[in-house]
Amino acid sequence: MEVIAKARFVRIGPRKIRYLRPIVVKKEAQLAMNLLEHTSQKGALVLRKLIKSALANAEQKNPEQKRWYVKSLLVNEGPKMKRMRSAPMGRAVVIMKKLSHVTVVLEDLPETKDFKGNNYGTKGKSNRS
Repeated sequence: MEVIAKARFVRIGPRKIRYLRPIVVKKEAQLAMNLLEHTSQKGALVLRKLIKSALANAEQKNPEQKRWYVKSLLVNEGPKMKRMRSAPMGRAVVIMKKLSHVTVVLEDLPETKDFKGNNYGTKGKSNRS
């Protein structure tokens, strides 16, 4: 069973959240929250709150299931707020303040199965996929 949580119009650029994607995806939800708690980036706070919300949604849908893992994390661009700043010689430059739409998908993890996270390293394979 999948559970979805969305945060829309988050006031942080999507690129900054995408850097945190390898920390979260294919990890158990509680482990991902613990890892994000010790990450000193603004996007980590946003993702932690979103995973917490997804776990609350999961508890409403399926209260007997206790273990969930992060199946996917989608970070899309939202609209851009345009601001003007004065520049030399009487000109003005546009400053784009980016917003993001973040979606977290959790899936239930069977009690008997232990879930291994990302395996880093290639073991003789190419880095390209």
